[in-house]
Amino acid sequence: MASRPSPLRAWSWLTHRRRPATARSVLAGEAAAEAARKQEQERALEEERAQAEAGSGEAEAPEEPEFPVVGDTRAAAFFDLDNTVMQGAALFHFGRGLYKREFFDKRELARFAWQQAYFRLAGTENAGHMADVRSSALSIVKGHRVSELMSIGEEIYDEYMAGRIWPGTRALAQAHLDAGQKVWLVTAAPVETATIIARRLGLTGALGTVAESVGGVYTGRLVGEPLHGPAKAEAVRALAAGEGLELERCAAYSDSANDIPMLSLVGHPYAINPDSRLREHAREMDWRLRDYRTGRKAAKVGIPAAAGVGAVAGGAAAAVALQRRRR
Repeated sequence: MASRPSPLRAWSWLTHRRRPATARSVLAGEAAAEAARKQEQERALEEERAQAEAGSGEAEAPEEPEFPVVGDTRAAAFFDLDNTVMQGAALFHFGRGLYKREFFDKRELARFAWQQAYFRLAGTENAGHMADVRSSALSIVKGHRVSELMSIGEEIYDEYMAGRIWPGTRALAQAHLDAGQKVWLVTAAPVETATIIARRLGLTGALGTVAESVGGVYTGRLVGEPLHGPAKAEAVRALAAGEGLELERCAAYSDSANDIPMLSLVGHPYAINPDSRLREHAREMDWRLRDYRTGRKAAKVGIPAAAGVGAVAGGAAAAVALQRRRR
């Protein structure tokens, strides 16, 4: 039976730590941005091939956009993943799928179960806690081929993640896409997992933690550090520079106070399903808030129950509000 962490260590997970960007944070951010841009280039090539094939047949009339808003090519949207786009942590769900496929034993499963329980109860992430999760994940995938984990990741998404997407946040992302803007996930989850989720949701791409691989095989090491806290801001900054974006025109969405550096970069920050620290900060800064959790969950964190009811309807209303371009 796995030993339980000491109360002191558990309390440290709940303590907010603000860390400045370090050289490793910058390296992690730049690596994530480079990987994300490569994904987009490959996606663009696939679309060009598909259009070329379609062009050989009968031409079809272009569809009218759902929202009559001309796209701002200098703007984009950046979405945190865990508890913002999806309930729970992607890495935990990925671990469940790997256990099902006998990648590790019951002892390791117990660790993942405890980490998931903590994540649900705390409703937030912590750098020290995420470091423990990272170490477990790296030891599990070491020696496996990247292509193997990508293929398994597709299956795990269908099994454990597809039903956990918040409809309200999904509607916000779709509103940006309908407006002609690019939409990126920005997450501490492995970039491969994040890329799968982004593709399944029809988003532009993903910025995620980059694990080192040699010859297509994981080494068990990271490039830089996890894409967490300041590293996320560095990744967004690097991607924006490469894409020719103006951050003042961009939007960012997150549930966690750890993402305040990323949210502070853009002109349109949104707190989604916020933890208590982010909620307080968002109110002080007059940032917009959205909550798509159930009434029971909302009550537990001191949010009016009505704010968490009707995620689909709320998401549709939020999408319309975005088109009005109100702060």
